[in-house]
Amino acid sequence: MINSTSILTLATFLILLTVLLYFSSSHGKQFTIQLLPLNTFNIPHHEASIDRPPVIAVRKKSSLVRIEESLARARAAIREAARTGKFTSQNNETFIPLGPLYRHPQAFHQSHIEMVKTFKIWSYKEGMRPLVHEGPLKGIYSIEGWFIMEMEEGDQLSRFRAHHPDEAHVFFLPFSVVRIIQFLYRPLISYSRAPLHRIVLDYVNIVAHRHPYWNRSLGADHFMLSCHDWAPEVRDANPMLFKNLIRALCNANISEGFRPKTDVSIPEIYILGGGLGLGPPDLGVQQGERRTLAFFAGGEHGYVRRVLFQHWKEKDDEIRVYEQLPKNISYFKMMGESKFCLCPSGYEVASPRVVEAIHAECIPVTISENYSLPFSDVLDWSQFSVHVPVAKIPEIKVILQGVVSSSKFMELLQGVRSVKRHFTLNKPPKPFDLMHMVLHSIWLRRLDIRLPLYSSSL
Repeated sequence: MINSTSILTLATFLILLTVLLYFSSSHGKQFTIQLLPLNTFNIPHHEASIDRPPVIAVRKKSSLVRIEESLARARAAIREAARTGKFTSQNNETFIPLGPLYRHPQAFHQSHIEMVKTFKIWSYKEGMRPLVHEGPLKGIYSIEGWFIMEMEEGDQLSRFRAHHPDEAHVFFLPFSVVRIIQFLYRPLISYSRAPLHRIVLDYVNIVAHRHPYWNRSLGADHFMLSCHDWAPEVRDANPMLFKNLIRALCNANISEGFRPKTDVSIPEIYILGGGLGLGPPDLGVQQGERRTLAFFAGGEHGYVRRVLFQHWKEKDDEIRVYEQLPKNISYFKMMGESKFCLCPSGYEVASPRVVEAIHAECIPVTISENYSLPFSDVLDWSQFSVHVPVAKIPEIKVILQGVVSSSKFMELLQGVRSVKRHFTLNKPPKPFDLMHMVLHSIWLRRLDIRLPLYSSSL
């Protein structure tokens, strides 16, 4: 006769066997443990009073839970590195950020390690060229095209590409603002932003209808990237719809709606094309041979430059400011022979002269208002540049002479030399270069987001 002890032993054996079979058939995937009601395994009701251990069942984690857990681990590793001053890596680190150039060098280093190890990006496949999936590869807006190309086709950044959208931490909207304007505004008969707005709205509506990810986060884990002056105005197409969208922009003007904690400031870089390399040439000479205190050449674009020209245009042998550069003077050679390079805002706050100055080992002098400088999350710009407020443009010579006569000058020069790697566009991309710094800025924004864990199959 079977007694209650035998029934308990048999029930326990069946439970353990069921759990074992479930784990063995799931190939090591991650699981959560959930307590189920006592009668889950159909034990007769009259036996329910028998004391027995709780019955457990194992459920596969949703993709969103796995994503949020991976971000939680990354945050914990970054906090630990900041606390101990030591990084943790399974690879041989070829570059270690150190010194005052970085706001928190250990945290930045660990964050970069975690990004390379963890970060996955899904670039939406919807849309057709030339408005989507390609952009300019030369000129002042070229970072837009290079980022799209590397994100969708490049071998070196393939580690960041998600194989399935369920794996992605962020979602890239690969439309090109430059291409939209190039093809929809020719001939240019109107500056209305309506055609740009319609294209972007249509694209977001398509991906939101076909996929659950935009609606899941209300766009908070989605990003766009563009260097065009009109790019910030994409948000105006529907301010509520794009409220949470991460915008990676060159035109990072805080007074025009740029949000430093949500959006990403990216450097403007002028690629000449024609086999002349990715970015400005390195034509700097030794500092002892540099006779010019400061140099600028460019058009009278905007209020800041008008003030600069009013006080300094071709008026001083040490502060050499030109609207039209004489034909016998080389622009890049002149940068390489100057101690400081003036980088005033034009019609918009960003200028490719910042990157050009860094490559010429010419200390950048930013003259702007409300400009959120690129990579400011990790880089301390006061360690490799000088900022002159617009109101102090008449005092530029005195300010820069004071820097040269102090120990600060050599510190700034060393900072420029050290930061150059972060403003270099490589083909293929290399760790800590410009492309990785852009990705890292987006990665930081995603670390700041914690999505609600809906009871969804995603």
